[in-house]
Amino acid sequence: MTYNLIKEKLDNGKLVILDGAMGSELEKKGAKMDKDLWCGTCSVEFPELVTKVHEEYISAGADIITTNTYACTPISMKNYGLEKSIEEFNQKSVQVAKKAIKNSKKNIALAGSVSASGSFYRLGIDAMIPGFKKQIKILKEEGVDLIILEAMSSQADIVQTMIECSYKINIPVWLSISCVIDDKTKNVMLGYNDTVDSPPEVYENFEKSLNRFSKLHKGPILIAHSDVDVTGKAIEIAKKNFNGILGAYPNTGYYEKPHWKFADNFTPGDYLKYAKSWSNSGVQIIGGCCGLGVAEIKAISVLKE
Repeated sequence: MTYNLIKEKLDNGKLVILDGAMGSELEKKGAKMDKDLWCGTCSVEFPELVTKVHEEYISAGADIITTNTYACTPISMKNYGLEKSIEEFNQKSVQVAKKAIKNSKKNIALAGSVSASGSFYRLGIDAMIPGFKKQIKILKEEGVDLIILEAMSSQADIVQTMIECSYKINIPVWLSISCVIDDKTKNVMLGYNDTVDSPPEVYENFEKSLNRFSKLHKGPILIAHSDVDVTGKAIEIAKKNFNGILGAYPNTGYYEKPHWKFADNFTPGDYLKYAKSWSNSGVQIIGGCCGLGVAEIKAISVLKE
């Protein structure tokens, strides 16, 4: 489908449901996680399982599914000796997602995930630009309906660079960023926290980042890959500092490379309560990131009714 149905819903103040985690759902089905590219190899090695996960998200109520390309960034694939497979991995990810949409016979939009995965800060910003542009180009040419710049876990200047690389591509662009609480100041900060045995990575004040990004990016901004409680606090700040469309797709649990570990005692019903409060506050796009899968998307899909 085109983006028109999604735009119509957003323009009319309605809620759009994004899909949830890919890697953890694939692992449940027996897909092997790669030590370097995590679930990035699955579209080539386990295409039938990737298609199945997409189909399950569609059945659960997702209006948009996302390509399994988060880990297939050109800079990361080159670093791990897979430079010759960049086009294949990204194109195949779009193809298996399109197959799931065709099988569903529903009007589902397809988002192309362009991430900063593998964009090691020590390489410098200039070294990242060709990779961002290349992945965007591949996904657009393969026929995605929109691009999600999954800039979570990234420093502010990397986020800005990703935004600038997305200019003039002539399809809608969404931006997702991650937040943490600074242990010292207790402020909401741009940053991330994937593990249980190390302190969070803290970059800069979230309000400052949001003001910076909103001047560069006019599409929706989503709080992603952040703890559910931090997500709620970030939404409160965003509502005061951003006049555009807001979204949220948080995570639960933690990462032990190459596996995502699920949070104990967090149920789909628990997530519905969070999602309902965000929707009531004006958030129009809600999905899930690591640890929040098909069951959680099904639970929150009732909010569309």
